[in-house]
Amino acid sequence: MSNIIQLTGKLDYNITLDPSVWIFDDRKIELEECFHLLENKVDDIEDYTKAISEQWDKERVHGVSSPPVEKSVNQKKKDEVLKGSYVMPFRPFIENASPSKDITNVQIVQKNGEKIIAEFSKVRDAFLCFALNGKPLVEDGPVHLYFRDGSNRDHPIKNIVSFHFE
Repeated sequence: MSNIIQLTGKLDYNITLDPSVWIFDDRKIELEECFHLLENKVDDIEDYTKAISEQWDKERVHGVSSPPVEKSVNQKKKDEVLKGSYVMPFRPFIENASPSKDITNVQIVQKNGEKIIAEFSKVRDAFLCFALNGKPLVEDGPVHLYFRDGSNRDHPIKNIVSFHFE
């Protein structure tokens, strides 16, 4: 099974994502924390926005050639990380691809060939779940897409192989 996800379409740069390497990336968020952000929108979204803004500034200053990786992870923390369920904000990857200003929709292509059309703004602000209970999403992955508004919290989009920006 391939863990690779393609971002194509009206982008200056087509991007290939490999979610299997995100487990030690500092940008990951615990799945339940992501939903907690949705439930307590006012303060938590402001905190989240500040955190993402700081990360964005850090990437601009230090470059984005490599993802931020925890440099000194002790064994206990490693064991905890390998048991959690995590999502990755999708926006930084989309921004790195330099999307065209006239994109309105995103075609989400699944393994079985089905295509789901979603609004660009919803996809841009979505989260990609890449690990449940410390395990990569082998059977219905490599990622599940959760919209930021929580509208598909109980039924995320699964079996994604590519995103085509239209």
